[in-house]
Amino acid sequence: MRVDIINLGCSKNLVDSEKLLSQLRSQGIKTRLDPTRVNADVLVINTCGFILDAKEESVNTILEAIEAKKNGQINKIYAMGCLIQRYRNELEPEIPEVDAWFGVEQIPEIVASLNLAFNPEILNHRITSTPAHYAYLKVSEGCSRKCSFCAIPDIRGAHVSRRMEDILEEATFLAKKGVKEVLLIAQDLSYYGKDLYHESMLVPLVRNLSDIKGIEWIRLHYAYPANFPAGLIDLMQSNEKICNYLDIPFQHISDNMLKMMNRGYGKKETCELIDEIRSKIPDAAIRTTFLVGHPGETDDDFDELLEFVRQTRFERLGVFTYSPEEGTRSGDLLPDDVPEDVKQERYSRLMELQQQISAEMNNARIGQEFQVIIDRTDGEYYVGRSRYDSPEVDNEILIPLTSGMAKHGEFHQVRITKADDYDLFADLIQT
Repeated sequence: MRVDIINLGCSKNLVDSEKLLSQLRSQGIKTRLDPTRVNADVLVINTCGFILDAKEESVNTILEAIEAKKNGQINKIYAMGCLIQRYRNELEPEIPEVDAWFGVEQIPEIVASLNLAFNPEILNHRITSTPAHYAYLKVSEGCSRKCSFCAIPDIRGAHVSRRMEDILEEATFLAKKGVKEVLLIAQDLSYYGKDLYHESMLVPLVRNLSDIKGIEWIRLHYAYPANFPAGLIDLMQSNEKICNYLDIPFQHISDNMLKMMNRGYGKKETCELIDEIRSKIPDAAIRTTFLVGHPGETDDDFDELLEFVRQTRFERLGVFTYSPEEGTRSGDLLPDDVPEDVKQERYSRLMELQQQISAEMNNARIGQEFQVIIDRTDGEYYVGRSRYDSPEVDNEILIPLTSGMAKHGEFHQVRITKADDYDLFADLIQT
């Protein structure tokens, strides 16, 4: 039997696909993740149901698979993941060509449907699909926040922390496979442990991860601003294995909008948190995301956000435009009153500002030296990242092959020679 898996959506979905991959291969099943051409007995599509574009991509992928099934490239189609969890009752009668439907956290059911026995002994094992030197490490499922625009709690359920022992076992397994960088992911890192241990346990978790032999970089993604874990910034400051990098989705700065979004904090708390990070870790890279065009966002609200970004100068920044989601407070109760062209205009203005900020920061790094890890080779360059950059979403450092010998997955020292808006160029420092 051959089983192909197509993974859509976020890094949390990727971890689920990798765990399914591990279960199947442990029983001798031939499997491929995201093959360039599908040709399998069973195709499993791990869908995303977060925003409109992602939902459309998932549905289109299913429809393309149906065509491949008609052409004899696939015998069966399985659909799993967030989109199915949310819309199974609507999709199943509309797309009868799909042979089986599975929501989130239903890997045991998928394995059983293939007449295999789920193996709990390898629950914390994974066959990673990322480059061998880094891997995502999921510490929890779901979210207990009640942001008015977000459907994740309805899809993934309330926050459920994984046992720390299981996370450490998985991290140790990854380190023995050669993983040097672990990227902690969750819908809400800040909440980790509160449901299981009745207090935030992110700081002890990160401290224990740093003790694992072989792990050199620990990177933190998606820490919620409210109730930010006490002691985390101090730990980052004192422990060199923890990258000076924080992914904190602030979403907005206007108190009016933060209240409308039901974020649970205001501008004052946001600025105090950023000030603490910058005062204790002056070189910290803060990645954030903002949502523009939410119902009720006025020109004054957006201008306040624009000025905040101009003054704060985030190292990394992404922007989304609002689209109403059924089952959310904003989608069900508030009129989508910001015209689409205004949303796009606000998106463009914010991204143009960030492009300028990024270019200025990058140019300021010319002549500086950094430790980088080499991810891959692309054309005439080694492609590396510093401890201030996460894979796929952040800046890359391009090093000419003519600069010297470098190895994928190894750390090297480089000197920045030039910069563009979002990437840096460097030469290897020979030792």
